Amino acid sequence: MILINLLPHREAARKRRRETFNATLALSAVFGALLIGVGFLWYENQISDQQERNAFLTKEVAVLDGQIKEIANIEAEIKALTERQKAVEDLQADRNLPVYLLNELVKQLPDGTYITSLKQEGQSVAIQGVAQSNERISELLRNLANNSPWLSRPELTEIVAGSVALTPRDQRRVAKFNLRVRLMRSSEVQKAADASDAVPASAPARP
Repeated sequence: MILINLLPHREAARKRRRETFNATLALSAVFGALLIGVGFLWYENQISDQQERNAFLTKEVAVLDGQIKEIANIEAEIKALTERQKAVEDLQADRNLPVYLLNELVKQLPDGTYITSLKQEGQSVAIQGVAQSNERISELLRNLANNSPWLSRPELTEIVAGSVALTPRDQRRVAKFNLRVRLMRSSEVQKAADASDAVPASAPARP
């Protein structure tokens, strides 16, 4: 017996395929939505964590800035106190500088040289005087530059020819001079002495 299918089987197959496709599409959409949702939540969590870390770092940076300012203020106060302490120490040490100055001038003045005026301003000393000759002045400059630990950097500012009346009939030609010299502080003299003592100790022994 021959059976003939009169139902529209092709239309039914297409319908089944459409339904299967629609179901697969719906499942894919749901799965994609779930992935997007999970990814969104993960990124939101990461952003929230990073914002918390940023807020913590900002707070810590503010604390460090405050500490840096406090340290800068403390350093400024320490520097000011050190400068004041040094000024007081220099004043205490400088009380005896006029004594050292006069003592050194007596030692370093060559014969035939006389001081007529002496003026000290800080560490600068202005000296006026007369000498029997220019050679005496040169000798004085060498003595002040090389032979005194308390005096340094002598500078001749003026020298002129003049005369001195020993008696009404005895006129002597002299050289009048003005010079400046630097008066060393006690700390500078001590430092120079320590340096000179250290040189022989560090010098290599000769065979």
